Amino acid sequence: MTYTSLGDIDWTAWQPAQRATLLYVLCDGQILLIRKKRGLGAGKINGPGGRIEAGESAVECAVRETDEEVGIRARGVEERGHMRFQFVDGFSMQVDILTANAYEGTPCETDEAAPLWFPIDDIPYGEMWATDRHWLPEIVAGKSLVGCALFDGDQPLDWDIQTVE
Repeated sequence: MTYTSLGDIDWTAWQPAQRATLLYVLCDGQILLIRKKRGLGAGKINGPGGRIEAGESAVECAVRETDEEVGIRARGVEERGHMRFQFVDGFSMQVDILTANAYEGTPCETDEAAPLWFPIDDIPYGEMWATDRHWLPEIVAGKSLVGCALFDGDQPLDWDIQTVE
C-alpha cells in the first residue's frame, strides 16, 4: 500500500509493528533531551525512551530506558498520551509519551545517547523530528494528547494531533 496522507490509512485496523516510549524530564524550567547515537532517529535530538518489552508497562519502559540512556532514575512519571507513526516504507510505531518532574542521579553520556538540558522556552526543534514542534509544546504545558503522523523517511507528509482532557 502506498500512503500519501493520513486518509490513506485505516486507523481503526492499524496495528503498530513496534511500541515505544518517550520520556521528558521537566525540572526547574528546563527539559532533559538526548542526542541519539544509534537506531531510528540517530543524530537527532529527542527525549529518552525506547522499545517496550513484553510484559512491561509504558511507565516501566520509560524509566528503564532513561536509566539505560542517561543514567538517571525518573520520578513523578505521568503518562501524557501517544503518537502513532506510520512510515511509507511500511514500518509503524506507537509511542507513548510521558513526563517526569524529578529524577535521581546525574545525567551522563552513554553509548546510546548524550544528555542535553535546554530551557523550556528554547527547545531545539530544528534538530528534532519535524512534527515534534507541533505536539511537544502541549506536553511541556502539562497537556495530554493523541496524534498520528505519516513519514517518508524523516520527512513528515501529514499529521493530526489533538489535545485531550
